[in-house]
Amino acid sequence: MKKLWGGRFTKTAEQWVDEFGASISFDKELVMEDLEGSIAHVTMLAKCGIITAEEGNTIKNGLLSLKERAKKNELSFSVQLEDIHLNLESFLTEEIGHVGGKLHTARSRNDQVATDMHLYLRKHVNEMIQFITEMQSALIEQAEKHVETILPGYTHLQRAQPISFGHHLMAYFWMLERDKERYKESLKRINISPLGAGALAGTTFPIDREYSGKLLGFEGIYENSLDAVSDRDFIIEFLSTSSILMMHLSRFSEEIILWSSQEFNFVELDDTFATGSSIMPQKKNPDMAELIRGKTGRVYGNLVGLLTVLKGLPLAYNKDMQEDKEGMFDTVKTVTGSLKIFTGMIATMKVNQNIMESSVKKDFSNATELADYLAAKGLPFREAHEIVGKLVLKCVNKGCYLSDLPLNELREASTLFEDDIYEALDPYTAVKRRNSAGGTGFDQVLAAIEKAKKLL
Repeated sequence: MKKLWGGRFTKTAEQWVDEFGASISFDKELVMEDLEGSIAHVTMLAKCGIITAEEGNTIKNGLLSLKERAKKNELSFSVQLEDIHLNLESFLTEEIGHVGGKLHTARSRNDQVATDMHLYLRKHVNEMIQFITEMQSALIEQAEKHVETILPGYTHLQRAQPISFGHHLMAYFWMLERDKERYKESLKRINISPLGAGALAGTTFPIDREYSGKLLGFEGIYENSLDAVSDRDFIIEFLSTSSILMMHLSRFSEEIILWSSQEFNFVELDDTFATGSSIMPQKKNPDMAELIRGKTGRVYGNLVGLLTVLKGLPLAYNKDMQEDKEGMFDTVKTVTGSLKIFTGMIATMKVNQNIMESSVKKDFSNATELADYLAAKGLPFREAHEIVGKLVLKCVNKGCYLSDLPLNELREASTLFEDDIYEALDPYTAVKRRNSAGGTGFDQVLAAIEKAKKLL
């Protein structure tokens, strides 16, 4: 097959070379964006008098016809035509004749592909913002049910202090809110137009870049043609933001995996989000959470991969940059799927409230309450800390817990202890009283949920 750029060449590549260099196997994902960009470009060419109005209408109608065929999956792409751009131009010429060749006036594949990716990411980043919002809604709904459900809080994966389960869930709400803000902020750099920058130096034709950019809904244009065709910062930023989001989902996955184990038994996942074993009939594995935890690595890999591709490239376009797409497509698919799965997993998760609450009565996570009790009565906190540490050791040796110690033994450690110490040691009281801003106290959790609802 004759190459559309083959005028200078006397030889054609062997098929395996074509296959190695072609990108159509993955950049066909950009078919709708490429057609949208071409429609805006040809509209601009006609407006500026670079082609006639009749030619513009013919080309535009041909592109609209290809759009309908693409929606019906009727386009069969060729490796010999390398990429989505040349495939579509070939289809257009077949459909409307040689006038289709005028579409590429004042344009290069370099600014064309950059435009496609800006359009693609703008669409999918907006979708991801919506998917994050849906997951946040699921978190709020569960948190609201469990404001007064108590579970152990951990540091170093050791029991630390009792907390509200609603408070724990809302921690992920705020992580996701930051992720959403990062995606929204990135739209400022995604939503600018490289179209009309040409191969690297602009064009001699009297084009109107602002007009074509406006037709595509862009907020502005690249101010430098070299930068327009060589910039992939907006993809790196997307991959970076996605990596942070996946890190948050991975941490949450790890907790869900722990909580659903027999050792914890704090939650049970809906059957939709679990699988069984081929050999052990009793198993219910949290496979979706494990998969999300694992898929985090591929998103990180996509980020590092593109950073490595770009790190040594001179301006402007280089064939290396063809490697910018697969990781971007893969990350969109991975993050979108992970958010959808997580939303369903949270919404349908059964919380074993009694097990959570009984667990905090059989540990020393209320030790800080004892120290705070003494400090509130005027004892320096460091002295209180030491007294309580010795009481914990005494309990460990006796095989009991702090609330099991009789008042006379507590008073042997400090005469500041009174009858009300047992109320202070109760996990429910301990959580309820932690009412500092952003704390786990029930009033604070309810206030945080109301604030979160307003944000959504």
